[in-house]
Amino acid sequence: MNVKAAWLLVWCVGCVIGADAEPVAHRFLKSGCGSGSVAIVAADGKVAWEYPLAEETSDSWLLPEGHVIFAFKRGVREVDAAKQTVWEYLAPKDAEVHACQPLGEGWFLLGESRKGGSRVMEMNRAQKIRLEFNVADAAGTPHNQFRQIRKTPQNTYLVTQQRGGGKAREFDATGKLVREFAAGRYVAIRLGNGHTLLACSDEHRVLEVDARDRIVWQVTEKELPGNQLACVAGLHRLANGNTVICNWSGHINKKNHPAFATQPQLVEVTPGKKVVWEVRNPALKMISSINILDGGDPLAGQSWR
Repeated sequence: MNVKAAWLLVWCVGCVIGADAEPVAHRFLKSGCGSGSVAIVAADGKVAWEYPLAEETSDSWLLPEGHVIFAFKRGVREVDAAKQTVWEYLAPKDAEVHACQPLGEGWFLLGESRKGGSRVMEMNRAQKIRLEFNVADAAGTPHNQFRQIRKTPQNTYLVTQQRGGGKAREFDATGKLVREFAAGRYVAIRLGNGHTLLACSDEHRVLEVDARDRIVWQVTEKELPGNQLACVAGLHRLANGNTVICNWSGHINKKNHPAFATQPQLVEVTPGKKVVWEVRNPALKMISSINILDGGDPLAGQSWR
């Protein structure tokens, strides 16, 4: 059997495997706009823990103590395994929160979208703010501003804008703009090699760029057979170099584009752009935030540490 013929497709929560390879399976934390919950999904595809939530949840994390923290549009909430609220921050009226990132030692990065000027904050559970700067409003409404925001090992901040200009930007700790990317509407992640991974939302693509903004790797809308990209949302770069992509379909008119009704919610691709794992499970609804939980540090992959 040749290599091409050896690849098999397994749908629902499944994988694409080679004849001599073990199936790929991941335990993961998911949330999103239209997701209906923040949930931990076991490697066999069954929901192991679920916190029902009707609101948009654009960012979620499993903390080392087993708590889950998530941004839920009106603020940020941390809950324990029994689903009891441990800590909560509520944004001012007419503001939205779509970004949160654990920074360790009880500190969290928050992105609060506001008309007239959004803000980036580092806050602890006592709601003490140790860092704060404003980002000029270029898109008109709070909902068009921040999605996921990430702190880098260089102590800079990768800030995305969902609509309007739709470009990721990098700021220093004083709020000074140090870099603007050509794309990146949903999340920008600084990788260990210094490159930046960009989710381009309704541009239907993922980009990896180097320090000179040269594209060194990308996946475009129709490049993966049977896996057309809709709104590219959350990303997770695995230690083996593979990339997990949230393929969010909320902006697609499925009556006019029926193929998107059966597109996977999650896709894992190798550097060579082979699909090795995907999730097609209607029960999980739409997914726009993903963290793979295969063991080790639960903050690994997207954490600044």
